Amino acid sequence: MSAIRLLVLGAVRLHGRAHGYQVRNDLEAWGAHEWSNAKPGSVYHALKQMARQGLLVAHEVAPSTAGGPPRVEYEITGRGADAYFALLRSALSSHDTRPDVLAAGLGFAVDLPREEVLVLLRRRLAGLERWRSEVVRYYDPDRGPEPLGHIGEVMDLWVHTSDSETAWTRGLVARIEGGAYTFSGEGGTPFAGVLAPDTGG
Repeated sequence: MSAIRLLVLGAVRLHGRAHGYQVRNDLEAWGAHEWSNAKPGSVYHALKQMARQGLLVAHEVAPSTAGGPPRVEYEITGRGADAYFALLRSALSSHDTRPDVLAAGLGFAVDLPREEVLVLLRRRLAGLERWRSEVVRYYDPDRGPEPLGHIGEVMDLWVHTSDSETAWTRGLVARIEGGAYTFSGEGGTPFAGVLAPDTGG
């Protein structure tokens, strides 16, 4: 799964209609250019590609004040919304999600109801536990990596990764169960303060 697709679809959906500079500004304000492939060129490419795929619709609006071609604003389609929510649910529930995809999913988790997010995160926990149980069939963490030679270091990394991600996910579940954040359907504005100001582009 590509983090850029989830990030761009989610950012456009938040605005209702957004031009590329707005989407880029949002993602840069979230630091996404540091932890994902959401570089400026990738953002514009993703917008155009998903418009061709019918996930977004492109609207030509007022001509550029700099004399260039008309500015294009993008709006998510029904197919695009379906794709967005499928990507979001997968990002939150899969135990082997890449870090950038998981981070993108976390950024939009409040777009789902609280109870659904908890279900998805518990599914992630179950996957992590299954993964760890498979690794320890071949590797004894109590004995350490040395009996298996340097390949044991790989299995040691997997066990440590599983343990740390499990601990982190349990902490997140506990915070959400405790009432942290505002989720879809709870009133208020889940994304308050996270959109970058529109500077016009």
